[in-house]
Amino acid sequence: MRSSVASIKCISCGAAAKSELPDSLCAKCGSLLEIRYSLTRMSKKQLFGGRGPGIWRFKAALPFSTSIEPVSLNEGNTPLVLAENLPAAGSVGRLYFKNDGQNPTGSFKDRGMSVAMTRAKTLGARALVCASTGNTAASLAAYAAKARLPAVVVVPQGKIATGKLGQAFAYGARVFGVAGNFDAALNLVFELVKTHRDFYLVNSVNPFRIEGQKVAAFEIYEQLGEVPDYVVLPVGNAGNISALWKGFKELRLSGISRNLPRMIGVQAEGAAPIAEAVAKGGDVKPWPEPNTVASAIRIGSPVSWRKALAAIKESGGTALTVSDEEILQAREELATKEGLLVEAASAAPAAALKKLKLPARAKVVCIATGNGLKDLVDHGRQKEPEPVTTAEDVAKSMRF
Repeated sequence: MRSSVASIKCISCGAAAKSELPDSLCAKCGSLLEIRYSLTRMSKKQLFGGRGPGIWRFKAALPFSTSIEPVSLNEGNTPLVLAENLPAAGSVGRLYFKNDGQNPTGSFKDRGMSVAMTRAKTLGARALVCASTGNTAASLAAYAAKARLPAVVVVPQGKIATGKLGQAFAYGARVFGVAGNFDAALNLVFELVKTHRDFYLVNSVNPFRIEGQKVAAFEIYEQLGEVPDYVVLPVGNAGNISALWKGFKELRLSGISRNLPRMIGVQAEGAAPIAEAVAKGGDVKPWPEPNTVASAIRIGSPVSWRKALAAIKESGGTALTVSDEEILQAREELATKEGLLVEAASAAPAAALKKLKLPARAKVVCIATGNGLKDLVDHGRQKEPEPVTTAEDVAKSMRF
């Protein structure tokens, strides 16, 4: 069992992070940090039999002492939905969608935000800050309200889905817009935390965010009774693919599972620096003008690219792209055939299934990262009710 953080180390140079520094980037080389444990064998009862709100029932695998009081909105425990009506469902053994849009603020971000906010409170942070394409802003604002801490959100002006922006305001965050894209917003936030020590950064460069997000891997294993063969998920800033991979690796290292899934990242054609790097076999090169209707993955310079490429390579997975047209079509199919209303980015894995040639007996889990109500106003087809006068009008309109 784990009782506290074993170490926080740089993934590139291996330098240990100093506890008095914010949990962002390596002070020595500027690369990402990672929480590492001295892993010991753990029984299923130890991992899955814990108590606590939301993801905190997995406290045995989280980087805090057992006495910590978490900041939680009962995130996690989202359903794993068997897809039976999509065309792709007939080409594999089993196809599931992990519906993380049922988290408290409607996205997977809540998992990591709960852990990052708990860490912020233990450090005595005075304010929280993030750059965001929308979901992180909503999540930060909600969890900061719960923690009674002020929240600052920096977004690319005019490029945030209406529903997500509205959430950030509703939860009481201070929201600032910058000219340019998400990368410009993140650069401003990096400068802010570098020069003003009162602000605690909660973007996915924060390794505590990754610890919360990895819990989705534990839930998938618990819900399936085994590790799936493939995990397919949208990739933007690239923290989530590495988080899930970390969770599955910990299941194996703890002796709970023998198997690991192949990780498949999906990007939009107009914002695909990671898919490009995988195809060409090199490092990620920033895209200065990313463009896609899927605003959650409209990121041209993903800060977690090293972790993402490692997860793809280590797992024997891949990354590929889908067009905006394919994304919107897949979104419509998920809603009308499976009853799953997801945001545009979350439909990217479903769109990718048509391009992937997966084994006929494969068990596949797609991660639906966000709720469709977040960007329905922006991308939903706005229709008007059909006018009727009598019940007979309704009956005649139907063709059975």
